[in-house]
Amino acid sequence: MFTMLVSNTPVWVWPLLLGLLVLGLRQTLPQQMGWMRVTALPLALVGLSVYGTLSVALVYPPAMVLWAAFAISAATLVLRRPLPASARYDLARQRFTVPGSAVPLALMMGIFVTKYAVGATQALAPALLQSHAAINAVAGMYGLCSGVLLGRSLRLWQLAAKTDAQWHHSATSSRATA
Repeated sequence: MFTMLVSNTPVWVWPLLLGLLVLGLRQTLPQQMGWMRVTALPLALVGLSVYGTLSVALVYPPAMVLWAAFAISAATLVLRRPLPASARYDLARQRFTVPGSAVPLALMMGIFVTKYAVGATQALAPALLQSHAAINAVAGMYGLCSGVLLGRSLRLWQLAAKTDAQWHHSATSSRATA
């Protein structure tokens, strides 16, 4: 069964998996990132997640509401957690310094595996995806991964805003005392 599943997988899936693995593994190391990388990758993965949810939610539209509830809840929980102490934003260079983490890799693989499982199920046993429970499980998984990705990006955006505000405050204070 596994061999049949893998051999019938479209060829383009394997380079996508490899690309996601490389991106995710790179994020396990400390690194510097610009605004584009902090924003584009999470948004692309959220787009893939929404697309995946829509592919099953056509049968059961409330699944999109569930996706949104999971995404908002997860993002809110992540936003409440402090950034690691080593996370920094360099205002002059507009670059983030972040410690390595396996969380992005896990989230990317969560979205990929969910999308792969849905695609395989649609090809081999589409009736399984007709139940509300299965649709809700897919929407919940996609929403959870999306929310954590968005929350992590929003925390960095908050760091940049805080750094900018502190710089402006200190610049204003030093001009006032001069």
